[in-house]
Amino acid sequence: MCGIVGYIGPREAYPIIIEGLKRLEYRGYDSAGIALFDGSELKVCKTKGKVVDLEAKLYKEISSNGSIGIGHTRWATHGVPNDVNSHPHYSNSGNLVIIHNGIIENYDALRKELIKRGYVFKSDTDTEVLVNLIEEVKKQEDVKLGKAVQIALNQVVGAYAIAVFDKTQPNEIVIARLGSPLAIGVGKDEFFIASDASPFLEYTKNAIYLEDEEMAIIRLNKDIKIRKIKDDSLVDPYVQALKMNLDQIEKGGFEHFMLKEIYEQPRAITDTYRGRLNREEAIIKMSSVEDNMKKFLAADRIIIVACGTSWHAGLVAEYIFEDLARIPVEVEYASEFRYRNPIITEKDVVIAISQSGETADTLAAIKLAKSKGAFVFGVCNVVGSSIARETHAGAYTHAGPEIGVASTKAFTTQITVLSLIALRLARAKGTISSSDFRQHLLEFEMIPKKVEKALEADEHIKKIANIYKDVHNFLYLGRGYNFPVALEGALKLKEISYIHAEGYPAAEMKHGPIALIDENMPIVVIATKKGHYEKVVSNIQEIKSRKGKIIGIVTEGDVDVRALADHVIEVPETLEFLSPLLTTIPLQLLSYHIAVLLGKNVDQPRNLAKSVTVE
Repeated sequence: MCGIVGYIGPREAYPIIIEGLKRLEYRGYDSAGIALFDGSELKVCKTKGKVVDLEAKLYKEISSNGSIGIGHTRWATHGVPNDVNSHPHYSNSGNLVIIHNGIIENYDALRKELIKRGYVFKSDTDTEVLVNLIEEVKKQEDVKLGKAVQIALNQVVGAYAIAVFDKTQPNEIVIARLGSPLAIGVGKDEFFIASDASPFLEYTKNAIYLEDEEMAIIRLNKDIKIRKIKDDSLVDPYVQALKMNLDQIEKGGFEHFMLKEIYEQPRAITDTYRGRLNREEAIIKMSSVEDNMKKFLAADRIIIVACGTSWHAGLVAEYIFEDLARIPVEVEYASEFRYRNPIITEKDVVIAISQSGETADTLAAIKLAKSKGAFVFGVCNVVGSSIARETHAGAYTHAGPEIGVASTKAFTTQITVLSLIALRLARAKGTISSSDFRQHLLEFEMIPKKVEKALEADEHIKKIANIYKDVHNFLYLGRGYNFPVALEGALKLKEISYIHAEGYPAAEMKHGPIALIDENMPIVVIATKKGHYEKVVSNIQEIKSRKGKIIGIVTEGDVDVRALADHVIEVPETLEFLSPLLTTIPLQLLSYHIAVLLGKNVDQPRNLAKSVTVE
């Protein structure tokens, strides 16, 4: 959840860390802090609020000199957001300072033991317990910082990415990870530390990603030493070249990252199917699927595990796989899957979906599935992420960096990848004819242009948003492929505008939610021509008879819904299985404009973080 940045080298550390924290603020933004070492003195500044608040406080309180430093932007778990609970945290001696992403589950027992030994705690955090545990080990074992970190981490239960500095060993930073991501940027006589590569992109394109249960000692003018935490064995560092560009993580003239990412969807979808879909030769080629075709075709079922927006993409995929490839599919919340003793066999294929590739619950579900012998396939956006490394095989969505906390292009690119897999399996199984397959590929290629067309309704949607921005509740209805889109539309509105919204299958409305409908209740109904259109029109008539306000998402040229609805938003016509790629666009824009009109922080909604790396 939290963002970690560090630097050691010849440059001034302060601007690198501050700019890095701004790029990682999507990971947490309830408090921020920095520790700088100027060669003789260790200076720490931290505050409740955002990185700009930290900048203002730094300007007043401490100088920014020093070529070694660590910084942190927080999403609170243990302890409310305030100055005291903000990171970095000191040890009791004042020699050690730490930043931490994750949760130490046995912190309370450790804290009580340390109190018995005379330690005093100022904060409510598990992180302050960890830094004092490291100090106690260092003192009792008479070892240097790296060894003390290793011994201490073998005593903790939980997840972590940490960076620790000891002013008595002023030329090194010790880092470690278990369950939370951590990358090392490798420059010329300098090193960068970050939760992802974005803070050091302009300085180096060479990165090392720590694996779980690994730690590294990063020293000035020395090679990096990476060791296994459990057995102290050395690991050969693997340096990989980054493909991400700096302009991908800037707003590019848009008011918010979310709006930029909504408008990037035509390109993101194209980039995701480019090289995989060849309409002229009528083939879909994905090496990770081809190499494991026997496993897919022999599967008794596919189990999809995911959380949040990725779970909604999984629900769309359930319709697509069962419809086109005739393979049974179950879609599970990863957060529930691991705790309910699920039945998993070697004949199951588990598809894990995550934008970040670091979602803690999804990672835990992957490990459970692997332990039962299932073949696990990952779908994620971040190259080198934990899920990409933990799964047997997988496919990347080429969405590019998604900075806005509310996922947009992640959803459509996940559906794109999953649709390609389903189509490839359908062709291999013979459940789709050659002519239909060619038609599906042709329509797939046209989707980016049709998304561009759907985006043209932006100003019209903004006017609708202005009408309904002050309501307290919304309903979203859809049928078939567009029921998951209704769920996703409701989630987007909740996430960024804080308006209560619920998504339902349209036919389920009369089984309870219809009691909510009156003249003050707006209902968004996805009513495209393909798939149960007449039934949805009937549902709309039921709503109108109860004075509900209808916002219809319709196919271009629609007449019937237009005659009934208070407002309509048109999308181009497409095949039914591809319709979620279009119908989700106006729902994203509606949520965005309502939130902006209400003055909400669209890119950083309250209580949320982009990557949920703790349970």
